[in-house]
Amino acid sequence: MRTMFFRKRRETALPTGMVRIDSRTKNLVKRLHPGEIAVISHLDLDWVAAESLVEKRPAAVLNAQQSTSGRYPNQGPKLLLDAGIPLIDDLGNDVMSLKEGQRVEIRDNQVYQGEKLIAEGVRQTQETNAANMEAAKASLGVQIEAFTANTMEYLRRERNLLLEAVGVPELKTNLAGRQVLMVVRGYNYKEDLQMLRPYIREYRPVLIGVDGGADALLENGLKPDLIVGDMDSVTDTALKSGAEIVVHAYTNGKVPGLARVQELGVEHVVWAAVGTSEDITMLLADEKGADLIVALGTHATLLEFLDKGRAGMSSTFLTRLKVGGKLIDAKGVSKLYRPRINNSQIGIMMVAGLAALLAALGATAVGQAFLGIVAANLDSWWQSLRGIIG
Repeated sequence: MRTMFFRKRRETALPTGMVRIDSRTKNLVKRLHPGEIAVISHLDLDWVAAESLVEKRPAAVLNAQQSTSGRYPNQGPKLLLDAGIPLIDDLGNDVMSLKEGQRVEIRDNQVYQGEKLIAEGVRQTQETNAANMEAAKASLGVQIEAFTANTMEYLRRERNLLLEAVGVPELKTNLAGRQVLMVVRGYNYKEDLQMLRPYIREYRPVLIGVDGGADALLENGLKPDLIVGDMDSVTDTALKSGAEIVVHAYTNGKVPGLARVQELGVEHVVWAAVGTSEDITMLLADEKGADLIVALGTHATLLEFLDKGRAGMSSTFLTRLKVGGKLIDAKGVSKLYRPRINNSQIGIMMVAGLAALLAALGATAVGQAFLGIVAANLDSWWQSLRGIIG
């Protein structure tokens, strides 16, 4: 009985550990280590952010905001729960008052530092998350209406960019008549990039990394030809890789990563445009005469647009309409096709290999002598076997 008690206690034990804190999840994961506790302030935790957290294997995730607000059925919380990572959300700003490196203890839905209660929130489970998803589905109609309104507003403001490509910068990289592979750190980008390696070897497309997509290319031994984005999530290593750099500036004058690029002293151009960095990358490739645009990791569905949490995601919808037939979405290619080798194929390959080896040996004097010796030994063995049987 005592053994069973301690076993149950270990199974239900709640984590204690050092915290890493950042209001921006994508900045936090750069410093997060396995076994630490992630403290974030992320309303409607999206799939990509949750996936980056899961890769770091934290002991728990503490969210100052609601991981699911009910606007739409976001999948980030389920990803964490499926990975067995405790998630406590709606903790309020008090949890953000913790200092990075401090140790805290999680007791059910409460966060303690020593015996001091820091914050109290809502502990998410598979059951509560399923209930949240059902409630959120009812709000999709409202979100679709808002998405439609945002789309029309964007078209009204940015019709010159969409229809006439006003303000597109000059490039040194030649895209005319070539195929382009643009990589975004989105859904299943790692698996899809692996599946596209044969395509990359054969067609040698222009490789464009959209922000952190440049690092995804480098991680796979591929050097980006062009990097496009606001440069807030790309590493210095990628920026100094020799790729041509287009810094995305917003029309309100904000350029998040321009100072970094200038400090590194790398050559760059600035392009002020409304929309996301992946949108302007498609427009850039189209305007510069790319023959085909293969988009990997980009946002393609309504839920993904909403998951990104930006009203400007409506620009992605219109951009895809403009690019039209040039665009091929590589999302999910790793799920669509997985090469399989069955036993018969292995047998055929072995027979073909043996036949090729025998042909090669028979074409040389040394090989002919070797085959003669082998044949003589086989004949001797066969005669001995016949004698034994007789």
